Formats: sequence, C-alpha cells, structure tokens
Amino acid sequence: MNVYTGLVKKAAGKIREMTGNFQPEVALITGTGLGDIASAMEVEFKIPYSQIEGFPLSTVQSHRGEMLFGHLNDLPILVFSGRFHYYEGYDMKEVTFSVRVIGELGVRKLMISNVSGGINADYEAGDVVFLKDHINLFPENPLRGENFEAWGPRFPDMKDTYNRGLNKKCMSVAEKCGLKAHEGVYVGFPGPNLETPAEYVFLNKIGGDLVGMSTVPEVLVAKHMGISVLVFSLVSNKCFPPSEIRETSIEDVISVAEKKSPLLRKMVEKTIALFSKEKIV
Repeated sequence: MNVYTGLVKKAAGKIREMTGNFQPEVALITGTGLGDIASAMEVEFKIPYSQIEGFPLSTVQSHRGEMLFGHLNDLPILVFSGRFHYYEGYDMKEVTFSVRVIGELGVRKLMISNVSGGINADYEAGDVVFLKDHINLFPENPLRGENFEAWGPRFPDMKDTYNRGLNKKCMSVAEKCGLKAHEGVYVGFPGPNLETPAEYVFLNKIGGDLVGMSTVPEVLVAKHMGISVLVFSLVSNKCFPPSEIRETSIEDVISVAEKKSPLLRKMVEKTIALFSKEKIV
C-alpha cells in the first residue's frame, strides 16, 4: 500500500467515524446548477472537505466544497457539493480522490452532473444530455502509475461504461420534468479557457456532442473500481456550428444552470431512484 492508497483508506475511515457508519446506496457529484439539492434532502451529516485529510478544496464559483449524507425520498445518498478540476492545478489522483473514497466506503453507484458546451448542432442551451460515451483529451490519466489490484485491474475495459437502457428511461423522466433530453458523447478537455472555434469544429468532427472540463477522470476511476455510473450534462451554451458561437462567461454559465435548477432537481430526484433500482453489472 502506497501513500495515496493509505490516504484514501484513512479518509474513508474518518468519514465512517463521523457518520456512524451511514451507508449510502448512491453517491452524487454535483456540478453547477445542482448546489441546492440539499434543500430536497433530509441531511443527517454535513462534512466540509477541509475536515478530511487528503481532500482537495473546491475553488470554483458555485461549488460549495462539502459532503452531505442523508436521504432523498428515503434513499440513503452521499452528495459531493462541489468537485475538483484538473485546471485548478490538482493532479488526476487528487481530482478523483472522492471517487476512490466512495469505493472504499462500499458505494457501488455514482451519479455525476456537469455543465458543458454543446458541439452538436441540434443542442440548445438548457437541454439535458445523458452520456452514452466519452472521448478523453486530458493530458493526464488518473490510472497512470502503480496499480492497486484490490481496487481494480491494471487495464480496465471501457466498453459498456454507460448504461444505454437506463439512459433511455432517464431521458423519458427528463422530458416529463419539462427538459429537452438527448443522449450524447462527452469530450473531456483540460481548460480552463473555453475552446476556440476551430477546436469546436474539430471536436464535432471526431464525434463529440458536448465538451467540458470534468467528469471523464471520475468515470475512469469509477469504472476501474467497478462502480456503475450515470452521467448527465446541462448544455450551457451553443458551440456549433461556428456561426452560432457567442462569447461566454462563467456568469452566463451559472445563469443558465440557475434557470434550470428547479427542473434539474426534480429530474435528479426521479432518476436517482431509477438508478438505485438498476441491477449492478
């Protein structure tokens, strides 16, 4: 066991101590627009990241930086209110520390949300997209380096990472909640700058429907540890075709997320219940 695995195990032990061995069925990593999910939860324990050794601190506007343990419609869940990004200066093992911890805690299902740019001409700002696959363009991989066999295989296969049948059910739920829903391919880009028009064209040509600066590292580690994932993106701005591109600020992104927040929260309540019942493969 190396220093990193030791830190993960120590963090998981500390969390068990602080929560009385509360056992979540599903963990949720929230992006911009889902910070108010706590208002729908019966929160039993709230732990700031700063209280657990090894956890990075979330530095992004709209990311609170705390773990919430409790129930959502009687389902025991763990919510990470705020995530970590490669562009913040963290290495990939730090970015994915929270996923390693939930693996140690015995959580076998992970739901991830993010806000991303739409590089599919059919997507509009405010649409929801459930991931069917991803393209990894990050310069570093969280699985690089020594492999801890107890966590997973040296060469994890990425086929069937995303559950297409579950996506179909969740898209139906999203539509009933008043959201236009799609299924698409997410491209992970390092950031923090938004992409150039030429890059948007390139990403569209290689098969991308969305581009963002998170999610792929967490999915890689979840797959490595045998944790099932369900991922959805909120489209914050239209990035394709080039004639539709408009200058976008973080305030613009937050504004789109806040407008859709009530509908997203309603959708999450219903889709997380579907996910919890899904058989682990």
